[in-house]
Amino acid sequence: MKIYTKTGDKGTTALFGGTRVPKHHIRIDSYGTVDELNSYIGLIRDQDIDQKYKDTLINIQDKLFTVGAILATDPEKATLKNGKERLNIPKINEADINVLEQEMDSMDAQLPQMTHFVLPGGHQTVSFCHIARTVCRRAERLASALNDLEPFQPETLTYLNRLSDYLFVLARKLSQDLQADEVKWIPKKTE
Repeated sequence: MKIYTKTGDKGTTALFGGTRVPKHHIRIDSYGTVDELNSYIGLIRDQDIDQKYKDTLINIQDKLFTVGAILATDPEKATLKNGKERLNIPKINEADINVLEQEMDSMDAQLPQMTHFVLPGGHQTVSFCHIARTVCRRAERLASALNDLEPFQPETLTYLNRLSDYLFVLARKLSQDLQADEVKWIPKKTE
């Protein structure tokens, strides 16, 4: 199988189901941003962090491929007229969301209470988490806009929302683990 097909040379690409759309279509932007997020999560996983986090991140990367598949599927081609699924696309479910919540609860129990916003940074690994968090928020915004136009499985949006929260808590936990400074944002008073 060749990597290049030349079918996109004129600025279009195919969705799951075969429908061709412009490469600037919001659906492409949505799953492209999820792909970007997945790459940043791979970068976090490549850092010198506890294996437990790496295992969770691999699971997240797997789920992001599922999210991408959901976003890359033409909804009109996904089901038959009788409601049965035409394409075998995996789903995001409540258990996937619960994993993120449980991981956050576990990390949060070991952290000091947050009293202020935190400035991103303090350690390269922590910064990678914050970059991934902001890319995740962008993916969520794009997916939300797409969902307004062409609704898809609601747990997908919930998963992206929860994942950005997870990445924030992971950044805080890694700050603690790596003994990095967590700088609070304290607004300066103007005179």
